[in-house]
Amino acid sequence: MLKAGVLGAGHLGKIHLRLLEQSENYQLIGFYDPNLEQAQAIVDEFGYRLFDSAEALIAAVDMVDIVTPTFAHFDVAKQAIEAGKHIFIEKPITNTVEEADILIALAKKHKVKGQVGHVERFNPAFTSVASKIENPMFIETHRLAEFNPRGTDVPVVLDLMIHDIDAILSVVKSDVKQISASGVSVISETPDIANARIEFENGCVANLTASRISLKNMRKSRFFQKDAYISVDFFEKKCEVVKMKEAPEHPDDFAMILQNAEGIKKQIYFDNPEVSSNNAILDELNYFAEAVKNDTMPIVSLEDGARALQVALQIISCFKK
Repeated sequence: MLKAGVLGAGHLGKIHLRLLEQSENYQLIGFYDPNLEQAQAIVDEFGYRLFDSAEALIAAVDMVDIVTPTFAHFDVAKQAIEAGKHIFIEKPITNTVEEADILIALAKKHKVKGQVGHVERFNPAFTSVASKIENPMFIETHRLAEFNPRGTDVPVVLDLMIHDIDAILSVVKSDVKQISASGVSVISETPDIANARIEFENGCVANLTASRISLKNMRKSRFFQKDAYISVDFFEKKCEVVKMKEAPEHPDDFAMILQNAEGIKKQIYFDNPEVSSNNAILDELNYFAEAVKNDTMPIVSLEDGARALQVALQIISCFKK
């Protein structure tokens, strides 16, 4: 079991503490949070060990789970890596791409593993169809959330849209060619609703919309590719795969047949995989433990986190033009 410690014990930090304690891959050693009143309340309720400094916690563990506010990610991650500790770091990886690049270089130098908490990669609706997404040429995503003051200190792109950016980058095997975007601040000081168009070198186009001032929650992505349409509902944890193949000469009575202007007939059929229930946060933590134990590449590497951040910041830069 890897000895694990948590830096940051806010809303998400408390979830990580509970799941690390449950996991068979980790031994939860304790946590540190500079908000002593909040930290003591957690000790009183759950009995977790509270360290008196980040340094003391890092020294006592094999893996540091960084769930601090984003502005603190770089400093504590750098400290942990230089101490030879593996890091799991919440998204976005850092404030800047330059900071992310430094962490990547340090992790290689000190031979430690790092994973970024892009949790939607472990959503069962996405994992059940990821292997079926092959060379998508048009992608559309909608990530809408009801207003919640928590998280409004950053633009909606870094708060919500970055989930879809990472998922898209994981399935489109091409470099980004061009980005255009617009964003509007409605309630917060930073944009609350944004739309972005990402064009890739291979011709794929992704259209992303994110809002944190919606009347309902929605997290849907649609992938269009040759002879297939794939829909992923991250919120309801459902997926749909619609495929087309050459129509048989004598289709049965219930076959769905389409004929184009050239007279070519295609049969539509559904290939919906089974979606198993899971705890995505527990899964991402457990998969990271396996990567450390087996010396393999984490599913969401530090490089993946840096690339998602780079695209997110490019989108945000479009707002200022």
